[in-house]
Amino acid sequence: MTQPPAPPVFPGGPGLFALDPAVAHLNHGSYGAVPIPVQRAHEALRAEAHADPDAFFTGVADRLTATRTRIAAHLGTDPEGLSFIANATEGANLALDAIPLADGDEILVTDHGYGTVVGAAARRAPLNTVALDPRLPDEDAVREAVLAALTPRTKVALLDHVSSPTARLVTTPRLLAELAARGVTTVVDGAHTPGMLAEPVAAGADFWFGNLHKWGYAPSGTALLSVAPAHRARVRAQSPSWEDHHGFPRAVEYRATVDYTGWLAAPEGLDLLERLDAEKVRAHNSALAGYGAELLAALPGFELLPHTPGLPLRSLLLPPGFAETQDQAYALREEIAARFRIRVLIWARPGGGGIRVCGQIYNRAEEYERLAAVLPDLLG
Repeated sequence: MTQPPAPPVFPGGPGLFALDPAVAHLNHGSYGAVPIPVQRAHEALRAEAHADPDAFFTGVADRLTATRTRIAAHLGTDPEGLSFIANATEGANLALDAIPLADGDEILVTDHGYGTVVGAAARRAPLNTVALDPRLPDEDAVREAVLAALTPRTKVALLDHVSSPTARLVTTPRLLAELAARGVTTVVDGAHTPGMLAEPVAAGADFWFGNLHKWGYAPSGTALLSVAPAHRARVRAQSPSWEDHHGFPRAVEYRATVDYTGWLAAPEGLDLLERLDAEKVRAHNSALAGYGAELLAALPGFELLPHTPGLPLRSLLLPPGFAETQDQAYALREEIAARFRIRVLIWARPGGGGIRVCGQIYNRAEEYERLAAVLPDLLG
């Protein structure tokens, strides 16, 4: 099989990050990485807070509103329907707490969902779990599988926007419209979409949440919850504070004397993405992930899974028998990291799990080549 051509290095990309050059960081989708200019903006905000805490904290609620408005302009959404939160798991809990559920109601989820998000649903109602074959060819097939699983008891559908392990688009405008027509409240986990998609907030969703600290270059712990107007009055802060009387979104994001500096620095990441040319960044990252995936697909026993074109991450099934449980997946991931200094995601699946690789502007083609060189002996 002919090796695909290696994508060039993104101009200036590696120099924007403080990552250890001895490690191949092919797992941007799990934790992200903060560019150096954003780190500096974050540090300046921390210095400001330390220099005069009284001034910083008495004015922080208004600054959060202004910062949220800047971010909403980047994302093309309504700032009054958007709130800062810490991460996608918090978003899931806030959304589900705002949805009235009666005895007998069920929440539809898929087996591609993120563990803590699905867990939030399981604590509130019985789950109707849709098993989505990772080999489903396209978004229409995914949509049909979700709709076919609905029952008269389905009150809520909690769906990935882009699935974390299997790296594909799950939630589409058509699927959201068809669920709404059936009276199903939709909660969309957009953990990966800010910075990744040109239109990252799922239009038509009742609730959507997403992380800025992955593909949006923001500091860790920076995420957003978007709520449709009909539901905003029911969204309550998990720990009410002095701004609670304002209601959503201010009551949710104001948390007294916590560290807000990461949230305030978040627009710097999106500004950087625009300066780099977001479309060029996305095209480059998708090409890199595709290059790595093609190298792995040429290895014995690996199977490239269908993917959504343009996404900067790809998944493959491992040879049968590997990563059948979560413990096995963790162990394999850590062995690859410890022995070869390569970071990837390994996900579990009965009969055989998978591997996900990501592309980011700090990555180089030789890092994927290094991964492809070591896996045959490790899994042989």
